[in-house]
Amino acid sequence: MSRLLPVLLLLGSNLFMTYAWYGHLKDFKSKPLLVVILLSWAVAFFEYCLQVPANRLGHQVFTLAQLKVMQEVITMVVFAVFCTAYMKEKLTLDFLWGGFVPCRHDVFHVPGACAVAAMGDHHARCGPAKGCHRSHRLKP
Repeated sequence: MSRLLPVLLLLGSNLFMTYAWYGHLKDFKSKPLLVVILLSWAVAFFEYCLQVPANRLGHQVFTLAQLKVMQEVITMVVFAVFCTAYMKEKLTLDFLWGGFVPCRHDVFHVPGACAVAAMGDHHARCGPAKGCHRSHRLKP
């Protein structure tokens, strides 16, 4: 249980944080911004009540790097479920590439390794068969 508890706490904390960050887009559209900010802070309080113990307990059995990777994977999974089940939005492969491929082609130029860019239809402009249009890359 010592290795499972931090994972469960991180899962719970991510549920709260995802709702705090994005739930207002569905539930509080008509509320004033200040009210939504305060409500989001109130929800985020419970996220921290789970996240801090998760990291304290987790650091006893996992390295800091392992905790961070777990956190990121849990965040992406929770967001994907939240997005589709709660917000009723469709996820595409762009989400998977953008979320799970940390070293993206539009930031670090790797010929033939075309991932998803945040700008427009990257695949139409840059693909292994077309080469790379360097003008759309971010400058180092």
